[in-house]
This record gives sequence, C-alpha cells and structure tokens, in this order.
Amino acid sequence: MRLTKLGLLVAGMGVAFAAQAVEVEVLHYWTSGGEAKSVAELKKMMEAKGYTWKDFAVAGGGGENAMTALKTRVVSGNPPAAAQIKGPSIQEWGAEGVLASIDDVAKKGGWDKLLPPVVSSVVKYKGQYVAAPVNVHRVNWLWVNPELLKKANAKVPTTWDEFFVTAAALQKIGVQPVAYGGQPWQDSTVFETVALGVGGADFYKKAFVQLDQGTLSGPTMIKALETYKKIKPFTDKNSSGREWNLATSMVINGKAGMQFMGDWAKGEFMAAGKVPGKDFLCVAAPGTANAYTFNIDSFAMFKLKNKEAEKGQQALAATLMSPEFQELFNLNKGSIPARLGVNMSKFDLCGQKSAEDFKMASTKGTLIPSWAHGMAMKSATQGAMFDVVTQFWNDDKMSAKDAAVKIAKAAKTM
Repeated sequence: MRLTKLGLLVAGMGVAFAAQAVEVEVLHYWTSGGEAKSVAELKKMMEAKGYTWKDFAVAGGGGENAMTALKTRVVSGNPPAAAQIKGPSIQEWGAEGVLASIDDVAKKGGWDKLLPPVVSSVVKYKGQYVAAPVNVHRVNWLWVNPELLKKANAKVPTTWDEFFVTAAALQKIGVQPVAYGGQPWQDSTVFETVALGVGGADFYKKAFVQLDQGTLSGPTMIKALETYKKIKPFTDKNSSGREWNLATSMVINGKAGMQFMGDWAKGEFMAAGKVPGKDFLCVAAPGTANAYTFNIDSFAMFKLKNKEAEKGQQALAATLMSPEFQELFNLNKGSIPARLGVNMSKFDLCGQKSAEDFKMASTKGTLIPSWAHGMAMKSATQGAMFDVVTQFWNDDKMSAKDAAVKIAKAAKTM
C-alpha cells in the first residue's frame, strides 16, 4: 500500500515537473473586461493542450507600459515566451536578433494562404514568420448611444459639419456629447481619425505612412488640426488621464453620447449586455466611411534557452491562428479574425460590417495602417507625434499652423 502511495506521489511530482517544463509566459496588455475574457479563453485552450499559462499582464498606456516592461526583461536576458507586439515594432525587435522563427508552424498551418498580404507582411521578419496575428481591429469607428441622440432630436453624423451639429444638440439638453480619454495614445487615435475624415485616404497615406514633409505641414493638415480642436469644448474637464474603457462606460451608461475609439470598445458594450444596433451604434467616423484604419494584434515569439518552452511557444502560435480561437477571441474582443475564411455568422452587426468594409477597403486601396496604434511608423517617430498632438490638445494658445510645423518636425525623429 505504501509503495502504491509512493508511486502515486512520484508520478504526481513528475506531472508537476512536466507542467513546469512547458510553462508558457505571455506578456500582454489586455486587462479591460472584454479583453480579460478573451485572455481567459486562450489560457483554457493552452491548458487543455497540457501547457501551464503564466500571465504577464501590464495595464495602461495603450501598450506603452507593457513595452517598457518587455525591454527590461529582454535586456536582462530573460524574455517571456511571447509578447503582444505589433506593426513596425516587430521589425525593430527582429533587427535586435531576439525573435524566434515560427515558420515551421506557419508552413504546416498554411498561413500564407490564410492571411491577406497586408497582414502577413506585418508578422514576418526577413521573410520568416516571427509572430502570430490574432485579429484585425478597425480604428475609425464612432460609438453612439442612440437613445441620447433621440432625446436631443439629433442624427448620427456622417460628416464633420453634422458631427458638430449633433454635439451641440446633445450639449443643449445637458448631455456630455463626447466621452474622451485624455492620454497621448487616445489623443492621437482621435486625431488620426479626424485627419482621415478631413483629408481622405490618399492624404493620410502621404502624411502618416510616407511622412511627406509638405503634406504634414500643409493646409489640409492645418484644417485637420483645427477640426480636432473643435471637439474639445464637447468633452468634459475630467477627461485628463481617463482610461479608454472608462470613457466607453460613459456611453454605455448614458452619461455621454459618442466616443471615437477602435472596435475593442465593442467588447465593453457586449460585456455590459448591450445589443448592437439597438443599445449602441457602430458607425464609421465622420468622412471615413470609404476607408479602414487597421490595428493588428500579434504575439511575437522570443528566443528561449529552454527547448521544452519552445514547444509551448509553437503550440501557442498554432492555437492563436486556429479558427476556433480566432472566432472565440474576436467575438469577445470586438475585432474580426486575421485569418480568412472564418465563418462570420456568429458575429454581430458591427463585426459583419467591419469584415465587409475590410474587404471593400482592401479592394479600393483605402486599407491603411493606424499610426496611433503602432502600425505605420517607428516607435520613436510615433512617440514624437504623440507629444505634439497631446501638447496641441492641451495648449489653447498653440495655433494649428504651429502644430502642423511641429508634426512635420516630429516625423523626422528616428
């Protein structure tokens, strides 16, 4: 009897050691309601495959805080197995020689056929997959509380002129027109959407993708900055430092009429039990119906010393790209699958609309990377741009012309 118990104990210890050997540490900044729910599902899927999930969540800053934590870990020679990274930052990490190839997993899964070129190019370094994309977010959404608009006898705006009429109508009945989070990444999220609506896709690409100096300091940019600043009187004095999901809650709870935010905001509405098309509306921001600014969340894999941990890394990559996870994750997150061919029938009106517009914009050449979300320029350039936009928003003495000159100068930051 003792030997049997001892045998069970030893076997149990063996299982424990095996679990430790295949621990997968994942750094991410998904900490709000809808996002946390998605992470919990990923954890379940990995544990079902026999891996131990080690959560490394870093809240706030639109990912800035997480990147600071990641740099510290990588420099100390102890990187996590995977980290939530996107856009040109993946290329920057690749150039540092710290990313691990997951090309074998990608080839086995046929990723080249499953991902649109605009997506696969983001997650490759020198032709090899180093990251797994989990979704495509649309950034240029306007979220609307239809009940408040009805009370104000105002319509859902499709142009900037209409937007300011609607905002004034809401203000007149004592409703906060715009829910706003005063953080640098949120300032620039709203500004890039305004710039797209004012100048169009070609202007946006010249300014924020090609970083053309004449376009960055020109008359259209000045008009975009002026339009952006016109929103400020329709925001509240307590907006400084507010997290995006708290701003979304203002729209959910009927304290504000509208919010400019990417479709991760939908996860908050859904988590609160709200029904799209009834309790809230998702519409393209004024002037942007024919374009789609995208933000792709990806998990980059880091070179590890532990070979067993590498197996967990590969299992994570395969799980992230599985149709089961992409469907489940994006239903929770508010985004759409990165891989093609996922059945959209379970998705709500906003998700189906996003998928349709993604294809439309891809065909028209108006599918453009969100610079505010790290998809279009190097992080140093983006940081310099953030500084100017936030300074302009907070400094009522700065003219739009001066801000445009500063933006052009910021674009030279490398």
